Parts: sequence; C-alpha cells; structure tokens
Amino acid sequence: MKPMIFKFILILGVVLPASLASSRAFADVKAPEWEITEWMNSEPLSLEGLRGKVVVVEFFQLWCPGCNAFSIPLMLEWEKKYRGNDQVQLVSIHTVFEGHAYQTVKRLKNFIREKGIRHPVGVDKHQPGSDVPVTMQRYRTRGTPEMAIIDKKGNIRFRRFGSFDPREAENLIARLVQE
Repeated sequence: MKPMIFKFILILGVVLPASLASSRAFADVKAPEWEITEWMNSEPLSLEGLRGKVVVVEFFQLWCPGCNAFSIPLMLEWEKKYRGNDQVQLVSIHTVFEGHAYQTVKRLKNFIREKGIRHPVGVDKHQPGSDVPVTMQRYRTRGTPEMAIIDKKGNIRFRRFGSFDPREAENLIARLVQE
C-alpha cells in the first residue's frame, strides 16, 4: 500500500504541476529567429519585423498525418477567426526532417493551393549534412505538428507537440493581444 501512496504523491507533487504548468513558464524564453529559404503567400517575414504582434507558428510537414488531421485544419480555422486582426500573425513553417525527396517545394506549393492555405508559409532552411532543418533545431521541436505562440515582445508563451485543446491557445492569444 505504501508504494501506491508514494506513487500518488509523486504524481500530485511532480507530474501534475508540470503538466498543468501555465504558458507563463515560457514567458522569459526568447523565440529564436527562423531561417526560411522561400516564402509562399507572403513577402519574407522575420520575428523582429513582427514584434508588437502575437505570432502563432505551426511547424508542419505536408505528409504528416497529425498535421493533416489537426494542425492544418486548426490553422485554416484560425485564418477565418483572426482575419482582419492586425495584432495576430499566423505563420506555418514546413520543417522537413524526413522524406526530403518527396516533400519538395513544388509539392508544397500544390498542397498549399489544394488546402486553401492563405497565411504565410515558409520553407525551413537545411544545412548541408543535416536532415533536421535550422529553425526546427533552434526551436528544439520534437517533430510535427508542433505549435508555438509568441507574445508581442518576442517571447515563447505556448508550445505544444501534437494535438491540444484549441480553446487553451485561443484564450492565450486573446490575453496576449490585450497585453
């Protein structure tokens, strides 16, 4: 019985607070600048140039099942929701770390057109000899899909790998817009 109590206390004292940690845990983490080789639906963007806006960044791959089932439809929904809100900028970054021969820029352009994606989409830069692109390394993403929300000062305030409750992110975006 005592080992079960210990496990319960461990879960309540360590695991639960970590999993419930608010977005404030990231408040002092500066978002690294991204390195993009090509932009679609936009002129080149930089985080420095977007200072003063809430920036929602989706890291995705066109053939990623989680991206196609969750993050891409969510970004399309948010395109509608935040259209006309000049304080929120959506950005998707195509971070190809596998299937390089298939996930080409040509296929990406067709994919963007077929999906009806209108927000800016950048192609993450690859360094020779590395399968993992530069921005993906800088953000230390765990794969795709991953999302980050960056506040007006350039700090990461939200990061999630995989799916999550969109209301949590939307509530944070609303608060950050008011800051």
